[in-house]
Amino acid sequence: MEQYLYIVTPLIAWAIAQGAKHLFVRYNKRRKIIDQPKASSVLLPLAPSGGMPSAHSATVVALASIIAMQSGINSPLFAVALLFAAVVMYDAMMVRYSSGEQGEAILSILGKLKSNIQHPKVAKGHLPAEVAAGALIGIVTAAVVFLITK
Repeated sequence: MEQYLYIVTPLIAWAIAQGAKHLFVRYNKRRKIIDQPKASSVLLPLAPSGGMPSAHSATVVALASIIAMQSGINSPLFAVALLFAAVVMYDAMMVRYSSGEQGEAILSILGKLKSNIQHPKVAKGHLPAEVAAGALIGIVTAAVVFLITK
């Protein structure tokens, strides 16, 4: 059963974060999910990009946390998972957030020019608070799974 915890725990954290994201998007008018091209509209309801909380952070932190709880913080596997989580969270805040802002600017310019150029898909990144909220979901999810399965 232990080996399944490393897959199940991050999936549960991802599902919780994605569910919470839909609630935040519904009630927060400042941060919205941008209209996506038709090709991605099938997956958009399940996995919107960006917003509160970060499902990326929830997933990788849940993985690192369950490994820490199962194998200890001195485990080489935990070290790898922790570094992986740090890279993913940094990327979500810095790289993906910047590219999302640039994508919104491009869409705005194309709209003002009334251009016939196909609008690019804009993948939103995360603000630090969104990453922190996702990380908290990951830690709590791992703790609950660990306590239930212990």
